[in-house]
Order: sequence, then structure tokens, then C-alpha cells
Amino acid sequence: MLLIIGLMASGILFGYLFRKQNRSWITKLITILIWLLLFLLGVDVGSNEMIMSGLHTLGLEALIITLAAVLGSIIGAR
Repeated sequence: MLLIIGLMASGILFGYLFRKQNRSWITKLITILIWLLLFLLGVDVGSNEMIMSGLHTLGLEALIITLAAVLGSIIGAR
């Protein structure tokens, strides 16, 4: 936990110290890293026998939770 807080604090410090520099490349880097993380998450889920065997049950529950969250967000936004 301290490692995560330390990394976040160092990122904030880095951003503060170099705020006048051109950092347009960071957006592209973040996008690529998110794609990589999603791919690796898919590999991990696909290789897990327990998740794959219960995917039909997990998928239905995830769909219900997702629809409820979207509906709640729409109602809250109105």
C-alpha cells in the first residue's frame, strides 16, 4: 500500500516540477499501457479454470450489475 501511495506522490511531484514541459506523449503512452493491462487481464481470466467453468453464471450476474449501474447513473444524472 505504501508503494502505491509513494508512486502516486512521486507522479504528482514529477507533474508539478515539469508542468511547463510538453508532455503530449504521455496520453498515447497511457492508452497503450491500458490496452496492455486489459489484454493481460484477459489472458489471466482465460487461463483460470475456475472462472472459465463458471463464466455463464458470472456473466449473467455481471450483466445484471452493469445494467443496474447504468440505470442508476442515468436516473442520478436526470
